Amino acid sequence: MSSILTITFNPAIDKSTLVPELIAEKKLNCSSPVYEAGGGGINVSRAIKRLGENTTAIYMAGGYTGRAFTRLLTREGFDLIPIKTKESTRENLVVKEISTQKQYRFGMPGPETSKREWQNCLAAMAGFKQANFMVVSGSLAPGIPTDIFAEVSRIANKNKAKLIVDTSGEALIQAAKAGVYLIKPNLRELGTLAGREVLTLEQVRIAAREVIKRFNCEVIVTSMGPKGAVLISKDLFITVLPPDVVVQSTVGAGDSMLAGIVHSLALNKSLTEAVQYGVACGTAATMNPGTELCHPADVAHLYALIRSSSSISAIHTK
Repeated sequence: MSSILTITFNPAIDKSTLVPELIAEKKLNCSSPVYEAGGGGINVSRAIKRLGENTTAIYMAGGYTGRAFTRLLTREGFDLIPIKTKESTRENLVVKEISTQKQYRFGMPGPETSKREWQNCLAAMAGFKQANFMVVSGSLAPGIPTDIFAEVSRIANKNKAKLIVDTSGEALIQAAKAGVYLIKPNLRELGTLAGREVLTLEQVRIAAREVIKRFNCEVIVTSMGPKGAVLISKDLFITVLPPDVVVQSTVGAGDSMLAGIVHSLALNKSLTEAVQYGVACGTAATMNPGTELCHPADVAHLYALIRSSSSISAIHTK
C-alpha cells in the first residue's frame, strides 16, 4: 500500500476543447472534447503516478458522472477509495480560443454534500493507517463545513501522518489554525493569512514567518505562477525560479507542483530539493494543452536546469 493518501472533497470531470473563436450568441463548432478526472487531490495522485509512485485516493463521487469519474481513474491504476454521494459529481469546462490562444475556465460549484457523506470520508481517512503523508487539495463541496480541518488534523496526528493542505478562502484559514505540516497558498492567499490586502514579492518572507508564528503550520510554499515558488520554514527561506518555457495551459500546474513536492518528500528528499522538483513539475504541466498534467521527461529536463541554475537562492536562518 502507498505511503501517500490524497483526499478530494470536491472532485470534477474536467472537459477541455478548442474553438476557432468565441462569439456571443453564435453556435460554435468545438473540437472533440477530452475528459479527465480532476480536482486537487485527484490531480496530485495522477501526477505522482506519472512520476513513478503509487498513491491511494479518497474522493467523493455520485450519480452517472461519479461512475464515469471512477472509470476514468480505474484506467490509471492507483488505489481508489470512493465515498458515495447522493448528488452527482460536478463537471468543469476548459475552452481554448485558437485565434487568440486565450484559455477560458468554467468551474462548477459542486454537489450539495450531506453530513453523513463527509463524515464517511473522514472515517475512510481515519482507517488508512499506513500513510506517511496525507494530502488534502482542492475546494470543499457545498455542505462541508470549513472547520472540518480540525478533525482532519486530528486524524493525521493520530495516524502519525504529515498533513499537507492546498485550498483557499476560509478553508485555508481553518486548516492553518487546525495544524498542518505544509500549506501551499498563492501570493493573495498568503496575504489573507497574514492580514494584508496587498502583498509584494519582497514581503513574502515576513508575511510567511508571521503566519507560521500565528498559526499552527511548519512549512509554507507560496506559489508565484511564472515566477516559481518561495519556501519558508522556521529556518529556511528559498526562492526557486522556473526555466522559460512556451506555456500552453496553466490548468493543473499547481497540482503538479504539489505532486512533485510530496513525491520528493516521500523519497526522503530535503525541502529544498522537494521545492525545486515541484517547480519543475508545475512548469512541465504548463507545456501541455488543456488539463494535461506534467510529463516525466519534461520534469527531468527542467529539474536538471533548475538544479544547475543560479536563479535559486537560499538563506538559512537560526
